[in-house]
Amino acid sequence: MLLTFYLTFAAAGPVLGQITSRGIAWWTDILEELLIFLGASDAMRSLIIDGICAGVGSVLSFIPSIGVLFFCLSMLEETGYLDMLSRIMGRVLRPLGIPGQITVPLIMGFGCSVPAILAADEIRDERSKKMALSLIPFMSCSAKLPLYGMMTSVFFPDNAGLVTCSLYIIGIFIAMIAAVLWEKFISPLTVSSSSERLFGPQFYGFRRPHISKAASCMWENICGFFRKAFTVILVASVIIWFLENYSKGLVPAGSPDESLLADAGRLAAPFFAPLGFGDWRAASALITGLSAKEAVVSTLTVLAEGGPGSTSAASGLTLPVMLAQIFTPVSAFSFLVFCLLYAPCAASMAAMAKASGSIRHAVFTFVFQTAAAWLAAFITYNTGQILNNFIY
Repeated sequence: MLLTFYLTFAAAGPVLGQITSRGIAWWTDILEELLIFLGASDAMRSLIIDGICAGVGSVLSFIPSIGVLFFCLSMLEETGYLDMLSRIMGRVLRPLGIPGQITVPLIMGFGCSVPAILAADEIRDERSKKMALSLIPFMSCSAKLPLYGMMTSVFFPDNAGLVTCSLYIIGIFIAMIAAVLWEKFISPLTVSSSSERLFGPQFYGFRRPHISKAASCMWENICGFFRKAFTVILVASVIIWFLENYSKGLVPAGSPDESLLADAGRLAAPFFAPLGFGDWRAASALITGLSAKEAVVSTLTVLAEGGPGSTSAASGLTLPVMLAQIFTPVSAFSFLVFCLLYAPCAASMAAMAKASGSIRHAVFTFVFQTAAAWLAAFITYNTGQILNNFIY
């Protein structure tokens, strides 16, 4: 697993990501020249270049890292490693009252929460199923990889793989705490020995992986992510651009500070101030992240790019510079912890409501996760501040 994270975030992923970013920038320049040639208005050019291309392009540049991760996970699944891991974890977690069969959906949650939730829907025991549904969003899905890549490249360039791996470990650790609380206070479980066979045949040994199958699985996941980038992320980028470039009365905003998005961000900013990132731009990104986690990156990128009359664009503000204005390394890690744990995307919430058969359960998960994220980020930020003051 450590080798998987190393290849994804420190070796193959970043190199391929840089090549992809250059290709996207090249095509964006060509598109901008074409729009100028066709006589497109400044607002239209800003919507397409600063809104759509900047938002979607920033996410697509992380497709190589996502592809490497899915390929490695597919190879591990082909060898039978993930099957073995789920059964071992079942034995380890049983004394805590956590059923072993939920580990398979939890592992799937590292790819995407939606199929993991659908897999959990196949669990026959109702209590175990609802427990799995509540824990899956704590697993760090692939949609958060662009955010990890962006933040670690700015604040932790020499330890990107280690920081990212720590986020995955934190998610697992918090999920285990939540599982114990669930078992103790919400829904005590009685797990039968036969329940360990709800998913697949018994594991007898490692298998030789089929690279073609792993590559096919990787391609399917990349295509799914690509489609998502051109649907949810496209719509989110356009909405974000509109909110960032227009103010009350639907008139063009003189700067992002006067925009509708800034107004929403300022209302939410005090909620995040104790976590180290009480800036309206960070709050705005978290709000849009409720639609899709990739939208956090899109929002920050669009805010850095600016629009017509934007002070950020006029001052030549780049994304790394803007992030350095909003965060310190400690608050950046706190921000990552909050993004790791807070309420899942709209698609996951819809799937959860369908699987559980109750909107109330989905709302409970939304509130519970956001509260857990706030508390974890609060502890992370203040502990980091104490250690930072102690060291320096």
